[in-house]
Amino acid sequence: MIIKIIPNMFTVGNLALGIIAILMAFHGEPLTASFLVILAMLADGLDGRIARALNVQSEFGKELDSLSDVISFGVAPAFVAFVTALGEFGAAGWIAAVLFPVCGALRLARFNVKPATPGYFIGLPIPAAGGVLCTLALFVPDIHPATLLIACVLLSFLMVSNIQYPSFKRITLPRAYLWLTPIVIISAVLVVAFIPGMTRFVFVPLVLYALWGLKKNVNTAIVSRIRKHRRHVRHEEQTINSDVS
Repeated sequence: MIIKIIPNMFTVGNLALGIIAILMAFHGEPLTASFLVILAMLADGLDGRIARALNVQSEFGKELDSLSDVISFGVAPAFVAFVTALGEFGAAGWIAAVLFPVCGALRLARFNVKPATPGYFIGLPIPAAGGVLCTLALFVPDIHPATLLIACVLLSFLMVSNIQYPSFKRITLPRAYLWLTPIVIISAVLVVAFIPGMTRFVFVPLVLYALWGLKKNVNTAIVSRIRKHRRHVRHEEQTINSDVS
C-alpha cells in the first residue's frame, strides 16, 4: 500500500510547490517562486518514472498529475510573469496571464484523451512552457517587458499546437536506483539555494527544447512543400510527354 502512494507523494509535492510559488510571487519574490517551479518540474519528472519503476501506474495518479501541472506550470508561472512585467500592460497583460494557464489546461486535457505518436508529445508540454516563462521573467531587468508578453502568447500557442516534441519517457528510472531520488532533490535545492543565479541557467535548455519543436515543424513543412512541388512538376512533365506522343 505504501509503495502505491510514493509516486502520488511526489505529485502532491509538485502541487504544493506550485501553490507556494504563487504565494511567493504574490509577495514580490519572483526569484523564489521560479526556483519553486523548477523544483516542481523535478518532482513532476520523477513521479511518473517512479510509478513505472514500481509498476504502480494508475488513472488516479494520471489525473492528479494533470491537475497539479495546471497549478504548478500554468497558474504559478503566469503569476510570476504578471507581477514581474505583464501587469504593466493593462488589459493585454491580464489576457496573456489568463491565456497561458487556459492553454495549458487545454493541452493537458488533450493529452489525457488523445493518443500521441510513441516517443513524442503533441504540443509543448506545460512543464517546459511554465519553466521557460518563469525563468524568462527573471531576465526582465535586462530585457524589455514586452518580450515576456510576446513569449507568454507564443508559449500558449505552442502548447495547443500540433507540433511534436520528444517525450523522453523512454529514459526510465531502474528500481535499484530509486534511493538516489532524495539525493538528487536535496542536491538541486542546495545548488540553487547557495547559487541563486543558477535558476536563470535552467532557461537555456528549456527554451532550446521549445524552439527545437518549432524548428522541426517548420523544416517538415518546407520539406513537404518541396516534395509536393516536385510531384506536381513530374506530373506536368508526364502530361506534356504523353501529349507529344
